[in-house]
Amino acid sequence: MSSQLPTVQPSRQPSVSALARVKRVPLAARARLRSYLQRRYGGTRGPLANVAFANMSMPADAVVHFPDDIEKLYQLEQWLPVLEELDRRRPVLLLMRNFRAFRVVSGRTHLRTLYVRRFADLMDLYDGNDYKVALYVNNGYTNFQSLASSRMFHVHIGHGESDKICMVSHQNRAYDRVLVAGGAAVTRHQLALLEVDLDKLLPIGRPQLDLDFPPLLPPSTRRTLLYAPTWEGENSANNYTSVDCYGVRIVEELLRVPDARVVYRPHPRVGTSSLPDMAQAHQRICQLIDSAATADTAADHRVELTGPVLALVRECDAMVADVSSVGLDFLYLRTDRPLFLTDRRNDRAQLAMDAPVCEGADVVDASTVSELAETITKRLEHDELRETRLRLRQMYFGDVAVGESTQRFMNAVEELVEARDQLIRRHETHAMTAG
Repeated sequence: MSSQLPTVQPSRQPSVSALARVKRVPLAARARLRSYLQRRYGGTRGPLANVAFANMSMPADAVVHFPDDIEKLYQLEQWLPVLEELDRRRPVLLLMRNFRAFRVVSGRTHLRTLYVRRFADLMDLYDGNDYKVALYVNNGYTNFQSLASSRMFHVHIGHGESDKICMVSHQNRAYDRVLVAGGAAVTRHQLALLEVDLDKLLPIGRPQLDLDFPPLLPPSTRRTLLYAPTWEGENSANNYTSVDCYGVRIVEELLRVPDARVVYRPHPRVGTSSLPDMAQAHQRICQLIDSAATADTAADHRVELTGPVLALVRECDAMVADVSSVGLDFLYLRTDRPLFLTDRRNDRAQLAMDAPVCEGADVVDASTVSELAETITKRLEHDELRETRLRLRQMYFGDVAVGESTQRFMNAVEELVEARDQLIRRHETHAMTAG
């Protein structure tokens, strides 16, 4: 098998199996559910039945438990091509705990997809099948319902490598294994947790960076400058966005760079933010780029709100990012291109402790944002930080070449499946002997 995954193309195939429990749902909601499933899949049996999960056969080696609604679906979607590749080796089943998310994801992958709302149904499903590994892309609270199953390994795979504080918590200790990108993530756990079992942390790189995406942008003779900010987070400690504090000024500066095409690609949750300052800044940024594109059609300035951000990362000549996974994805994929990292807290010393990648980037804060156009122009001509970024790439991702992360992920799952089966046989032998 090739170590590099095939080109990612948008998929509209339905899931092979999509079952939803409609029992105990209010009559009106039940009617809508039945109507949707009938239109979606056809027929009057299967998805439309009152499905009992007890003793239901839905074989797979790996289950992917996704606990959240469509707002967080991007966390799972980035894994779908990798999971589809895993499915060729070890059967994979997606378990969706939210019906709206189930509806969306079942149309975007050929992986078998199952909607399981109730805890009792989830346990019946687990008890009736011989699942070996459960994979988790986040720390959604219903993950801990799934963790009640004691006959499989529970593995946190995350949804990116980042220096955000939310990347490490004591929640990770609930899993049997935690897949991480490299040495920086291991150090992050050591510094953040009171106690950590290093044997549970498995560095594999980042499989999504092996994917080959079709270009989102048309060719251009201009230098492409990407501004890819993150969202405001769940709380103030996890707020790393530059949108509300520097975003408008950053875009104004990018538009001043000679011979450049400016592309704005915010985190999916920026556009839906309920915070007035975020919403206003986002709207103003879009207006600035649209106006600039109208005034200079040859520049091809763009607002890109959809499509894989990794495709844009591969196409840009410089990037302005917040502390987030996108900045580190750029570090890996475009190590030879200049990176600019924002600091909304204006605390260089703290930023250096929290995000070591800043050593290989020019920092954008209240004291430097007004000089950003000149700094970018200079870095595009002479990049003094390139060698530093090469060293940082090694620190964050190890010596993993493009294509190797996927293989390491496959190997890790394979080894865990085999180890689980050995443990189950040992337990069963011990039980028979004791009896």
